[in-house]
Amino acid sequence: MQTADRAARVLELLRLRYPTRETHLVAHNAWELLVATVLAAQCTDVRVNQVTPGLFRRWPGPAELARATQEELEEVIHSTGFYRNKATNLLGAARRVTEVHGGEVPRTMAELVQLPGVARKTANVVLWGAYGINEGIAVDTHVKRIAFRMGFTESVDPVQIERDLMDIFPRDAWGDVNHMLVWFGRHVCDARAPRCGECEMIEVCPRRGVGQKGGADSRKAAGKASVRATGKTAGKAGKKDTAKAAPAKPAPASSATSSATPRAKPRSGGKP
Repeated sequence: MQTADRAARVLELLRLRYPTRETHLVAHNAWELLVATVLAAQCTDVRVNQVTPGLFRRWPGPAELARATQEELEEVIHSTGFYRNKATNLLGAARRVTEVHGGEVPRTMAELVQLPGVARKTANVVLWGAYGINEGIAVDTHVKRIAFRMGFTESVDPVQIERDLMDIFPRDAWGDVNHMLVWFGRHVCDARAPRCGECEMIEVCPRRGVGQKGGADSRKAAGKASVRATGKTAGKAGKKDTAKAAPAKPAPASSATSSATPRAKPRSGGKP
């Protein structure tokens, strides 16, 4: 089966498994979604949802958070892990959104990735979840793992993986693809013990690296070795933030999105 045909079948099966597609992070507007997504790095959605209500009561928006101290914010978000770095980034983002964007979270990838702590993954989540804009596909550890196992990419670089996925999935599905692959990674395609015997994808999935010593683990190690081998050369030339580099693949203007996918709503609304 060709890659494009396999991707189409996978998308069909994912939509059957997940008829309702929305982030598990509780947020009511673009700013809350951005904050929650930053806090969710190396942290569960459940924990983030326990922390954000108190955070937003104390600092409802970017202007209020911009006036907080590092110590105050660290105390509130401590349980999400990496709290010092997250606090620094959130305070920087709050100040930039307030001072540069008039208190409104920007609606473009180029502007979003200029916010401290925001790379393409977070920007994609915010653009789709808050504004219904399909600019790309957010690539986290689940998406990265499943894309390789299903034969959709050969790369270990999130930016290249995003390009590869954008090539085989229709643009109007990009936001949903991220959410569905994340849930599928949590529910079925586990990193250490994938439940292939109960997976509806078994008919189309090549299961690359599954159950093999020379599979995904060695691929990851090879990727790290490659980075180390080129590190000295890269160091001489100067560091470059590839995480924020836009994919080379040009895309057409965003089309109207499906009404089946919820967006971030005013505070009286529900989840994004």
